[in-house]
Amino acid sequence: MAAFDEKEYTQAFDWSIWKRLLPILARFRGTIVGMIVFLALSALVDVCFPLFQKHAISHFIEAGTLEGLAPFVLVYLCAILLQGVIVVVSARQAMHIEMYMGRDLRKDLFEHLQTLSLSFYNVTPVGYLLTRITNDTNRIAGNIAWGLMDLCDALFYVTGSFAAMLLLNWQLALVVILVVPFVAALTGWFQPRILHWTRKVRKINSKITGAFNEGITGAKTSKTLVIEDQSIQGFRELTGGMNRSAVRAARLNAVYIPMTLFFSSLTVAIVLLRGGYLTVGQVLDIATLSAFISYAMNIFEPIQNLTANLAEFIAIQASIERVTGLLEEKPQITDTPEVVEKYGDAFNPKRENWEPIKGDIEFRDVTFRYPDGGDNVLEHFSLHIPAGATVAIVGETGAGKSTLVNLACRFFEPTEGQILIDGRDYRERSQLWLHSSIGYVLQSPHLFSGTVRDNIRYGRLDATDAEIEAAAKAVSADTVVAKLEKGWDSSVGEGGDRLSTGEKQLISFARAVLADPRIFVLDEATSSIDTQTEQLIQQAIDHLLKDRTSFLIAHRLSTIRKADMILVVREGKIVEQGAHEDLLRAKGYYHDLYSKQFAEENAAKILGA
Repeated sequence: MAAFDEKEYTQAFDWSIWKRLLPILARFRGTIVGMIVFLALSALVDVCFPLFQKHAISHFIEAGTLEGLAPFVLVYLCAILLQGVIVVVSARQAMHIEMYMGRDLRKDLFEHLQTLSLSFYNVTPVGYLLTRITNDTNRIAGNIAWGLMDLCDALFYVTGSFAAMLLLNWQLALVVILVVPFVAALTGWFQPRILHWTRKVRKINSKITGAFNEGITGAKTSKTLVIEDQSIQGFRELTGGMNRSAVRAARLNAVYIPMTLFFSSLTVAIVLLRGGYLTVGQVLDIATLSAFISYAMNIFEPIQNLTANLAEFIAIQASIERVTGLLEEKPQITDTPEVVEKYGDAFNPKRENWEPIKGDIEFRDVTFRYPDGGDNVLEHFSLHIPAGATVAIVGETGAGKSTLVNLACRFFEPTEGQILIDGRDYRERSQLWLHSSIGYVLQSPHLFSGTVRDNIRYGRLDATDAEIEAAAKAVSADTVVAKLEKGWDSSVGEGGDRLSTGEKQLISFARAVLADPRIFVLDEATSSIDTQTEQLIQQAIDHLLKDRTSFLIAHRLSTIRKADMILVVREGKIVEQGAHEDLLRAKGYYHDLYSKQFAEENAAKILGA
C-alpha cells in the first residue's frame, strides 16, 4: 500500500466502492431483507394513521354518532400495537447487523493480516491498521445498520404519503409536491456541509486526545527540554481549530433548521388556504383536509432524513474503500497451490508431510532488491552455510545487517537466484514449515499480556511446566522469576512493561529455547542486556547454538569471535567474509570496526573504574 490518505467523499455515490462490500453484506441478506419488509409494513401503518383520523372525523364527529366506534378503536389499537412490534423487530435486526457485521469485518481483517508478509508491516503504520480494524469497521457496520433502517423507513413513508395524498385529492397533493424539491435542495446543500464540519470536530478531538496523551506521558521530557511553551501553543492551535469548526457547524444548523421549519409551515399554510377554499366550495370535506394537514406536517422530516442519510452513506465510502482495500491486500510471499496441497497453509498445516530440517542453507547466485525499488542490495551472491554452523553478521547501524537473515528466513524472497534449505529451493516447501523451525530473538523483545510462564510457553504450546522451567534455567531466565512476587505466575504487564529490557530479553531467550528450533537468529539480542547479564547467558548461548545453524547479528564484536563465519556489511553490501582471526589479519574494514570498538570498551572500563 503506497499511501495512507484519509480521503473523504462528499460529491457522489460510487457504486463500484459498494460492490466491494457485497460479499460481507451477502452474509446478512436474510436479516437485511427481513428488516426492509418490516420497515415497509411500519411505513404502511404510519401512512394509515391520517386515514384513521379522516375516518373518525367523517363517521363520528361530522355524523354526530358513536355507532361503530368500538371496532374502530379496536382496529386503531391493533395498528398501534402492530407498529410497536414492527419497530422492536426491525430495531433488533438493525442491532444484529451492526454487531455481527462489525464482528465479521474485524475478524476478517485480523485473519487476513496474519497472512500478509513481513514487508507489509515494514511500511504500514500500526496506527493505520488499528484505525481500520476499530474505527472504520464500527463506522461501516453502524451506518449500514441504522442508516439503512432510517433510509428505508423515510423512503417508504414518503412514497406511501404521496400515494395517499394523490388518491385523496391530486390538487392539494401537487401543492405539497411542488414544495418538496425546495426542501430537498435545501437539505442537499446544508447536510454535506454540516457533516463536513462535524466530522472535522471529531478529527480534531482525536488529535486533542493524542496531545493530552503525549503531554502526560512525555511530561518529563517536556520539562527537561523546556518546551512547555511550544506544547501549550500546539494545544491552543488544536483547541482553536476545534472551536472554529464547531462554530461553523452550529451556524449552518442555526440557518438550516429554521429554514426547513419555514418551508414546513409554509406548506401547511398553503394546504389550509387552498383546502379551505375547496371545502367552502364543497369540493373537499373537512375530514380529507385534516388528513392532508397531517401528511403535510409529517412528510418533511423523512425527506430531510433521506438526504442526510444519503450524505452519510457517501461519507462512509472512504471507510469502505480503506477496509476493503486492506482485505484485498495481497501477501508478497505466497506458497504455490502445489505446496499448499502437500504441506498445508498457516491455518491448516499438514504437519505429517513436513520433512525434518537439518539446517543446511545455501545462497545460490542470489540478487535481491527490496519490493519498493532502489538499487540491488545483493548481486550474484553465493554462500554455503553447513548445518550447525554459526554465521555472524556485523556492520554499523543501518548498514543492512538484517537483509541476509530476512532472506534466509523467507521473510523476503530473492529477486533472482535461489536459496536452498537442505538442498531444495525453499519455495518448494511451505513458509510455515520453515518458520516453525526458526527461533528468532529480537533486539527489542515483545512479550504478550499474561504471566511469565504463559510467555515462555508460546515457544511450544504443549510444553509442560517442567520443560518451561528447564528452558528458562538454560538461559538464566529463572533469575528473573526469582525476583518476582508470584514467581512463574507473575504478570508481565502490557507488552512486558513490568520487566526491564534485559529481563524481557531473557524471557524471549527462554521462549526461543523451548521451541527447540534447528535455525537460530539472534538479532543483536544481547545489546540491551548489561555486561553482567550478558556474561551469564553467553555460556548458555554457546551451548544452545551447538549443532544448530545460527545467525548472529552482532553489535558487540567481542561476542562473535567464535563464529564459524563472519560477514561484514557496509552500505547494504557484503564487503568481507571469513573467520575472526582471518579478518583481523586482512586489516580491512572489519579490523577497523573491531579496533575502534575495542578502544571504546577499554575507555569505558577505565572511566567506570
